[in-house]
Amino acid sequence: MMEMEIRDIHNNIVGKKEVPDIVFNNQASESVVHSAVVAYMANQRQGTHATKTRAMVSGGGRKPWRQKHTGRARHGSIRSPLWRKGGIVFGPQPRDYYIKLPKKMKETALFKALTLKYRDNEILLLDKLELLRPKTKDLVEILKNLEIFGKSVLFVLPEKDENVFLSARNIPYVGVVRAGDLNAYYISLFEKIIFTVSGLDRLLQIKGVTS
Repeated sequence: MMEMEIRDIHNNIVGKKEVPDIVFNNQASESVVHSAVVAYMANQRQGTHATKTRAMVSGGGRKPWRQKHTGRARHGSIRSPLWRKGGIVFGPQPRDYYIKLPKKMKETALFKALTLKYRDNEILLLDKLELLRPKTKDLVEILKNLEIFGKSVLFVLPEKDENVFLSARNIPYVGVVRAGDLNAYYISLFEKIIFTVSGLDRLLQIKGVTS
């Protein structure tokens, strides 16, 4: 087990929390994070890109001119890729980019990504994050208190909090995610990761890790 400092929204240390080594001191290879990020990005692709081959382009049913004695090259169709408005050779076609990763590998990648952030002192643990109303100014004030305003920040909460979500959406490079939706891609995308105590507990509960 290892200890993390718990801070309040005024950046005062208010306690410590024991966290399991497997989450913030994971010994897996860093390559697993790369694999998880590549898989996530690939799985976001729709794969609906398409170009028309010569078989799909309209027209070109007859030979444009006879084979011999014209002084011109031999052509069989005006929809040849050599012609203007002809078909495309080896152009992109609809395909599925989905990459399936084992559940255990995704979990390992998540913990390794958190480990790398923790080693770089880029993880904060807040006792709580409560806003009485959706107001961007209030959240900006909290970020300034924590001395991270202007950096890319991801808040990890136990469940969706409408006030926090609405307050954060107008701040550049600030995101909010539920603990159950956290993955290696989100962690690598943001410079600072801020857990609430309940958000971290929820993540450990979902992953079946005892603290």
